[in-house]
Amino acid sequence: MRTASRVTHRAGLAVAFVLVVTNVAAAQTDVAALIERAVAYVERFQQNFGSVVSEERYEQRLRRIAVPGSTSVQQRGGGGPQETTLVSDFLLVEVKGEGWLPFRDVFERDGKPVRDREERLASIFLKGGRNAFDQARAVMDEGARYNIGNINRNINTPTLTLAFLTERHRQRFEFKLGKRDDSDPGVEIEFRETGRPTFVATTGGRDLPVSGRFWINESDGTVLRSELDAVDTGVEAHITVTYQKDEGIGLFVPARMEERYRRPRDPIEVYGVAMYSRFRRFQVSTSEELAK
Repeated sequence: MRTASRVTHRAGLAVAFVLVVTNVAAAQTDVAALIERAVAYVERFQQNFGSVVSEERYEQRLRRIAVPGSTSVQQRGGGGPQETTLVSDFLLVEVKGEGWLPFRDVFERDGKPVRDREERLASIFLKGGRNAFDQARAVMDEGARYNIGNINRNINTPTLTLAFLTERHRQRFEFKLGKRDDSDPGVEIEFRETGRPTFVATTGGRDLPVSGRFWINESDGTVLRSELDAVDTGVEAHITVTYQKDEGIGLFVPARMEERYRRPRDPIEVYGVAMYSRFRRFQVSTSEELAK
């Protein structure tokens, strides 16, 4: 089963933006104001981070977990690598009509190069050209082949949940105030997807609604941490991303992505941790549209 990010809209889709009413009127006002600040922040972030490429070191491994009633010791789907380490270029690119899309270009696997170290993905967009986005999409598909485990996926990007806090997509979600905890960074906001078709879908085209939490700086809307849960009868996915300030480029950027995937009743899950570094700026100038 492949879990695929779907960002297109169906004609005529209209979903009202809803804020869940809490027991305290003031809390409702705070949530509404905070979401507005977060949306404004994410729109600015995408513009600024869109000129940045970073290096991603991404470790994946299969690990056994306790599943009631299961005695299997082998992951369904046969053999394959039990662990891998990928090193990639990661960046956001604005695609006309689609918004900001993440791209990952794997250039090293388990210490061995899989292409010449020349920042190929950045070069694609710097040169532009008629097939620039088709080429980049092919690079992403190629990189996804290196994921281990029996769940094919391309939602494993650190900026995925930020799209929920944009003018383009926020009407798909309900937001409400989460638990108050002084040890948490920022204010916890819970989200739940209500729009259809869903933002994430399986390869068979089945809707896969998501839910989760953001931790947001109350004063300026900066997203400090996010958690994503995508669970149905066929797949279970959890992705947590932590952001921190990079003084070199002056932005809060993804610092760490932690993820877990498994199928129901499967005692083996895919566990991954990605770390981000070497943030550097480049400029892209192209109006190419992503071919449908």
